[in-house]
Amino acid sequence: MAETSSGTEATTTASTEAPAGASGGMPQFDFAFWPGQIFWALIIFVGLYVVLSKALLPKVKAALDTRDQRIKGDMDEARRLRDEAQAQADIAAQEMADAKARAHRTAQEARSKAHEELRTRQAALEVDLNQKIHAAEAQIRASRDAALQNVRGIASDAAAAISEKLTGEAAAPADIEAALDALGASR
Repeated sequence: MAETSSGTEATTTASTEAPAGASGGMPQFDFAFWPGQIFWALIIFVGLYVVLSKALLPKVKAALDTRDQRIKGDMDEARRLRDEAQAQADIAAQEMADAKARAHRTAQEARSKAHEELRTRQAALEVDLNQKIHAAEAQIRASRDAALQNVRGIASDAAAAISEKLTGEAAAPADIEAALDALGASR
């Protein structure tokens, strides 16, 4: 405990010992020092102002002006390129529309030509088919007539054989032909 009391004593002595004439506070807040502080603050401010306005600010202003000019030039170039691209896109769209129209016309012409060729071929095939049909009908008629002649001959022979078997004598060929003609007329 003896040590504690001597430590407290030393602290009390140090705080009470202040130089004579000192206010005991910070000199910045002492009104006696303010005129010198204001003077030096003005000199530093003016010095910094002159250095900044004459040396640094023109360089910054020049850099900003150069940057503005570059941005303005880039924007103008971008607008020009956009307008050029839009013009090319419009031209491409027009060319595409023209190409579609030409393709449509070509397809329509090809379709018309194909229909015309089809009609021509169909007409030629119909003529050829009609000729073949007439030839076939004529051949069928000739075959039928030949078959009917054969049937008539067979019927004539059969009628002669039947009449001979039934009556015992052969019928006259003129009678058989007259009977067959009467049968053909009745149909």
